[in-house]
Amino acid sequence: MSPAEEEKSLPRPERWPRATKFVLSACAAAVVELVTFPLDLTKTRLQVQGEAAVHGSGAGAGQVVSYRGMLCTAAGIVQEEGLTKLWQGAMPAVYRHIVYSGVRMVAYEHLRDSVLGRAEDGSFPFWKAVVGGMCAGAIGQFFASPTDLVKVQMQMEGRRKLEGKPLRFRGVHHAFMKILSEGGVRGLWAGWVPNVQRAALVNMGDLTTYDSVKHFFLLNTPLVDNGVTHSVASCCSGLVAAVLGTPADVVKTWVMNQPRDKQGRGLLYKSSMDCLIQTVQGEGFMSLYKSFIPTWMRMAPWSLVFWLTYEQIKRIYGVSSF
Repeated sequence: MSPAEEEKSLPRPERWPRATKFVLSACAAAVVELVTFPLDLTKTRLQVQGEAAVHGSGAGAGQVVSYRGMLCTAAGIVQEEGLTKLWQGAMPAVYRHIVYSGVRMVAYEHLRDSVLGRAEDGSFPFWKAVVGGMCAGAIGQFFASPTDLVKVQMQMEGRRKLEGKPLRFRGVHHAFMKILSEGGVRGLWAGWVPNVQRAALVNMGDLTTYDSVKHFFLLNTPLVDNGVTHSVASCCSGLVAAVLGTPADVVKTWVMNQPRDKQGRGLLYKSSMDCLIQTVQGEGFMSLYKSFIPTWMRMAPWSLVFWLTYEQIKRIYGVSSF
């Protein structure tokens, strides 16, 4: 049998391992994103509370903040805008995770197995896991940044309507086309720097923690590669990712939601560092963690369901465990 015939006889997951991993991780992420999206919307609304107070001007200046906490924010959205508005911006979020999760998982496993390399005992040194997690997150988020921009701006449409402001978008396609027409291709990557910074930190917490905790248990305890080990590792990864990623997530949201000029340049913040400084000066350091609870409450179930689903799907399709 020729090499070409041998390759054709192999199962598809073995013929196209990277494409298979991309599709499987994208499917798992899309399902989880739809389930946990209301928590993401609540988190975004909490993050933009008080933004007008930081600048002390604009239409929102001096207004009383409508929502004070996670439950009140969610209840307020349902009462004032309707239950379905908890999923406003869900489609670009799903598009984002198809790209983001697919790319980051493939990139991390490639870096771990082919570039950075495991130790002789099969373990992956922690410092290499940190480098791999940050690089994979940054690469994945850079490609997914346009969809994240649309998601953030569409999540704020209900808020704009309540404030008496005109709606900016009629749907996902219209949002993409309007941003493209107003800011060009560069406009689709507005706020990509804090976006990538956040993704690097989140994945340093998520991928690094999950990989390190899982293989620590496998190498040092009687636990085996099953749902119990996956659950423990994913709970740890969700907590660490929330702690590391919340400040960058707040900065990212404010930068991406700010008004822009015809050249696509932000009118409120010059850079992510400028946004960080203004935030701390205006509201104090702890304002960077104003949405920690909803962020963690979203990341914890997101991480748990994603890793359990991803590992199980890989096992069903005969792909090696993460």
